[in-house]
Amino acid sequence: MGAPFATHLLFLFCLFTATFSLNFFKVESNVSCHAKEKQALLTLKQGLIDLSVLSPLSSWSDQQDCCTWDGVRCDNKTGRVIELTLNGIAGEISPSLLELKFLNHLDFSINDFNCSRIPSFLGSMGNLRHLDLSNAAFCGLIPQQLGNLSGLHYLDLGGNSYLYLDNLHWMSGLSSIQYLNLNSVNLHKEVDWLQIMSKLSSLSELYLSSCGLDSLNPSLRFVNFTSLRVLDLSQNHFYHEIPNWFSNLSTSLLKLYLSENSLMGNIPPSIFNLQRLEYLEVQLNSLSGKFPESLGQLKHLSYLNLEGNSLSGPIPLSLGNLSEMQNLKLARNKLNGTIPKTLGLLSNLVSLSISFNLFTGSLDEVHFAKLWKLKILDMSHTLLFFNVNSNWVPPFQLEQADMSSCKIGPKFPPWLQTQRSLQFLVMPMSGISGNAPSWFWNWSSNINTTDLSENQIKGDVPDILLNSIVLNLRSNHFKGRLPRLSTNVKVLNIANNSFSGPISTFLCKKLNRKNDLEVLDASNNLFSGELSNCWSLSGPIPNCLKNIIAMVVPEPNTQDAYFDSLEYNFGYGSYIANLMLVPKGNELEYEENLKFVRIIDLSSNNLSGLIPVEISFLSELHFLNLSRNHLMGSIPEKIGYMKELESIDLSRNHISGEIPSSLSNLTFLNYLDLSYNNLSGRIPSSTQLQSFDALNFIGNPQLCGEPLSKHCTVNEEAHNRTSMGKTEDNSQNSSFSMGMGVGFAVGFWTVCGGLFFNKTWRHAYFKFLNDINDWLYVTTILKVNWILEKLRSSHLN
Repeated sequence: MGAPFATHLLFLFCLFTATFSLNFFKVESNVSCHAKEKQALLTLKQGLIDLSVLSPLSSWSDQQDCCTWDGVRCDNKTGRVIELTLNGIAGEISPSLLELKFLNHLDFSINDFNCSRIPSFLGSMGNLRHLDLSNAAFCGLIPQQLGNLSGLHYLDLGGNSYLYLDNLHWMSGLSSIQYLNLNSVNLHKEVDWLQIMSKLSSLSELYLSSCGLDSLNPSLRFVNFTSLRVLDLSQNHFYHEIPNWFSNLSTSLLKLYLSENSLMGNIPPSIFNLQRLEYLEVQLNSLSGKFPESLGQLKHLSYLNLEGNSLSGPIPLSLGNLSEMQNLKLARNKLNGTIPKTLGLLSNLVSLSISFNLFTGSLDEVHFAKLWKLKILDMSHTLLFFNVNSNWVPPFQLEQADMSSCKIGPKFPPWLQTQRSLQFLVMPMSGISGNAPSWFWNWSSNINTTDLSENQIKGDVPDILLNSIVLNLRSNHFKGRLPRLSTNVKVLNIANNSFSGPISTFLCKKLNRKNDLEVLDASNNLFSGELSNCWSLSGPIPNCLKNIIAMVVPEPNTQDAYFDSLEYNFGYGSYIANLMLVPKGNELEYEENLKFVRIIDLSSNNLSGLIPVEISFLSELHFLNLSRNHLMGSIPEKIGYMKELESIDLSRNHISGEIPSSLSNLTFLNYLDLSYNNLSGRIPSSTQLQSFDALNFIGNPQLCGEPLSKHCTVNEEAHNRTSMGKTEDNSQNSSFSMGMGVGFAVGFWTVCGGLFFNKTWRHAYFKFLNDINDWLYVTTILKVNWILEKLRSSHLN
């Protein structure tokens, strides 16, 4: 769901920026536009629709000089229209554009032309030098007439995913083209695209991302792109090796994009002949083999992304030659060996990502010696360990540090307190033990993401306000009361510690305020006290859970819903929340689909009292685990209202009474454990409940019926029928009351709604009331006078 939202946000931003910039096209000149061209523009306007309040069309008035209109630029000397920029519009493009004989710049990008075809008459506008039709919702075959624009320097048709070409030969007519963008245009039928494009001798930038191309013609020995500076071939389907002809590309090539192409084999040495290359993206392919030793030849390289391949071997010492390097991304490969100390020579390095590799050995002060500009450090899930002096002061100021699974301990790294700009600190499984130093909690109180999980840290968390959006202290040895948290916290994981004290005080204090809490795991601690009724959701019940809407409101149904993770993006980094949950009796780690899990897990604590009946209002809850506590009372009768429940674990408590018959209504229920309680009576009859193992009901001596081997006695059967009869009576009474309420509401609003919306009815109704009032008044007066007359006559007699 994130992707469509981000696309819409980008569209609105581009639309606002483009429209706002139109004011700069107004011409401050005494030369007026030609009447014929003005009329042509007004005719064009008639077929267009504004999609934005900032649309330039609102300034197109017949009373004004067209050279002053937004989006229109005229020649200062002749008054001829030479530039036209219209963004944020829909409708139809009129052939009246052909009257603009001197137009050299036409921008119809960021529009909605509702899947119409690109007008073929645009190919007759011979003076065009710049044509931008990107992201404008065009569809169909791109007209070959565009090949007549021999003077065109700039052509952008990108972002129109329903455009296609089955023949590129007409492009040979674009003899002056310098910038060509066909991103997302379907070219899968074109097999000679490479030879045709290479003949465009003036071409400087070529963008063919997501075009359905399936071959780079590896058999070719020579491709002549003499002027090419940017080549984008990302997100296509090249199931072969990187061809050697890349070494014949223009020596002026600065940027090369080959990501997400299913490329295989080794990185050819020829690619390192591109001496002026500054930007190289080859991530998310299937490249293998050793990391190329010749990397150091690309001395102008500032961005290198090889993530998500299967490259092996060590990083070469020549890495230190890349003095311009700013972003180095080598994550998710099979790289091994030690990190060369020449890494410390990269004085311009801003971001370093080497996570999910097989690196070993230590990192000392030399590895970071000249990394003055380093902001992002991701060395997670490697076998590296820090070996720096306790008084080491790093030369950098980090904003993001992910050192998961690296050996940092056993002590807290003292150098962290020198990092005043840090907003993202992730150090799970890093071998840290002992008490957290006194400086740590004050220093970290304003870090947005803090993950210290799965270490051996012990002690109390001091009574200071922690402002983290994500706080993960899972699987440590923390004790004492829970810390104070800001209302900004989204993820709180304190499972598997020794926190103690009443949980209801913490929960209700936290949840009664407006907050953004999405993930809470407090299982396996030493909490005590009752589960308070503050867990209610509506009516007169206190509203302490009202802001956790996901427990009540269904998730919108999206096509890729279950492929999303609960990811938090902060600009400087992202954090994917993960939890160890026990949804069906087995401990499982949820990460990729955690976003769609609704779970309450308060198992293995010292909770007492009743299970609050208000919990049954959580109709979107999937998993409920209250096992291994000291809960008493009965199972809420309305638990069957929780239609999405898949797993219920109430085992090892002191719950008594009968199993509610409403449990048989839970059609998704595939795990139920009620063992070791004080339940009694017959297990309700349903195909689902009888399908569970008898082990899930044992430890309840007074329970009988399948799947248990104990048969119910006559008294137990009669008691069960009586209970069911009461339930049915209550259900009938409830249905009768509900029917009365619905009937009253319908009748009331039928009458009142008619009076409110129908003026004739309203006048007739009030006239009727006035007539009734007059009749009652007259009748009452006559009746009173008659009674008084009778009394007077009686008195005289």
